[in-house]
Amino acid sequence: MKKLFQTSLMAIFVVLVTASFGYAEYVASNAANFPYFHLGCLIVGGMIITSLKHKYSKIYLSEAVGSFALYTVLIALFTAPVIEALKSVVS
Repeated sequence: MKKLFQTSLMAIFVVLVTASFGYAEYVASNAANFPYFHLGCLIVGGMIITSLKHKYSKIYLSEAVGSFALYTVLIALFTAPVIEALKSVVS
């Protein structure tokens, strides 16, 4: 029961973070430049981390959530609005 509950919490976290990423990218850029590839990578990565959490019970919930949060930050760093902001800061 504990394994199912923790996997469900992880899945809920993945869905909420992915939805907030999609909303933030939609607001930051126009609809023509929406990063569908980045969103797809985020969804696939979330499914992989969630399935690893379900398969291996030794992985703590905080480790799985933290690794997905860091993965989300990594994916977000390579989107067009963030790169444009970094270009403007550097130059």
